[in-house]
Amino acid sequence: MSHFFRLIFILIVAFSCNSVVYAQKSRTALEKQKSKIKKEIQYKNQLLKETKKTKKKSLNQLVLIRKKIKNRENLISTLRSEQELTDGEISGIKSEIERKELELVALKDEYAKMIYHAYKTRSSYDKIMFVFASEDFNQAYKRLKYLQQYSQFRQAQAEQISITKSQLDSQITMLEEKKVAKELLINNKQEERNTLAEDIGEKQKIFNELNSKEKELKSEIKNNEKEARKLQKAIQRIIDEEIKKQNKGGKGGYVLTPEAKALSSNFENNKGKLPWPTAKGVVTAYYGEHWHPVLKGIKIKNNGVDISTDSGGKARAVFDGEVSGVIVLPGSGKAVMVRHGAYISVYANLVDVFVQKGDKIETKQPIGKAKTNPQKGQTHVHFELWKGQTTMNPASWLYQFK
Repeated sequence: MSHFFRLIFILIVAFSCNSVVYAQKSRTALEKQKSKIKKEIQYKNQLLKETKKTKKKSLNQLVLIRKKIKNRENLISTLRSEQELTDGEISGIKSEIERKELELVALKDEYAKMIYHAYKTRSSYDKIMFVFASEDFNQAYKRLKYLQQYSQFRQAQAEQISITKSQLDSQITMLEEKKVAKELLINNKQEERNTLAEDIGEKQKIFNELNSKEKELKSEIKNNEKEARKLQKAIQRIIDEEIKKQNKGGKGGYVLTPEAKALSSNFENNKGKLPWPTAKGVVTAYYGEHWHPVLKGIKIKNNGVDISTDSGGKARAVFDGEVSGVIVLPGSGKAVMVRHGAYISVYANLVDVFVQKGDKIETKQPIGKAKTNPQKGQTHVHFELWKGQTTMNPASWLYQFK
């Protein structure tokens, strides 16, 4: 084999190996993604099951099922990508089978010629005469080595035929397994499409029922706004008391000690990496002003985010800090304020609180039990982030927020 063709062969082998490694990485990534989406769907189903116990449709149900539909669409897309990857693998295996079949034919043809040649020169006398007919000793030695090497090559050729046949059988088996895997993916994809259609139907049913309760929804909006104002006033009152205490009655903002400045810096360095204020949960209301999901022409405002979680779920600290206040809101549960230097995290809609003012707390430390609305079957934690006296969007701070 010339140097050029040897180089081409090496490049082809290297490319094939890289393609296999890339396919394996892609499949691993798709499997992880698929597993993650399935867990998200399963958890939303669990939360929806809790809300359905009340037999009353709610906005929380609508938001959850919309999110579940999005998960289902992502799952179908992932299955489609996995099927495309499998199609590519099947195509590659078929090409390899064709190559191995041609290689096997060539090996068998060459081996047959060797056998035929061996048959024609099968006499030991002919072999001896072939050696003795040499012109000198060197030629005789070379002819003897040729006969030995020819015999060894014929044996190696037989072994290569056996190896190639085994490799071909292995590729054929692999092809059949990939075809079965592809059929399974197609079936799974169709099942998910059927379930998606059911979810969309359920979403429309909930939407229609809620849409017929305009008066009730508007009353709920007013009540939520009232509760939000009560919480904001309570938070502001505690902040004002802290400032007043620091400044001994004078004017000015909250003064940071060197320790508080270091804590603020650490808090800022963890932007986008803060743990969620619940161990598990789904965001069902986002920060800022948004159009109402059902009522046309009506906007709703949120100073934080609402995270639906398991019945009996707990709120937990998103960072090290000190409890600056415990708020009791009659009819709305309790709230806890935790100061992190210049920053404040707020955990509201709690039925029980495990901390008190002045407590030093650590990241992920449980600080209260989330309240469950018996009419809606919804358990959620309302979470806010403040810097000084201004609210911030938690989406920029919490890890993998969506």
